[in-house]
Amino acid sequence: QVLLVESGGGLVQAGGSLRLSCAASGRTFNKYAMGWFRQAPGKEREFAGSINWNGGSTYYGDSVKGRFTISRDNAKNTVYLQMNSLNPEDTAVYYCAARYTGYSDYSPRELKEYNYWGQGTQVTVSS
Repeated sequence: QVLLVESGGGLVQAGGSLRLSCAASGRTFNKYAMGWFRQAPGKEREFAGSINWNGGSTYYGDSVKGRFTISRDNAKNTVYLQMNSLNPEDTAVYYCAARYTGYSDYSPRELKEYNYWGQGTQVTVSS
């Protein structure tokens, strides 16, 4: 059982940077793969990035590859999404998600593969 709470969203100018955080409860955080998704108004939820239990394996959606970086600090039960070179198309509600994997290198990229979700945090990029 994992409770996820996102923070760090806000308003930023195009070309700027922002770092999102997701704090997780539970005593087995290091056995969960973590993911970041985003959803703009009227659009489907989109994969942004994922990371396996120890950070050794990461994946990114094509729209954010090279600009966003996902990382985790298991000692702090926290996963991060560093977002650089932001543009207005990055405006969305950003969600973190968790999936129990044990000590495997699996880091899912599909919505249906995640069991737990945070409430989301709004990111708005002005032009």
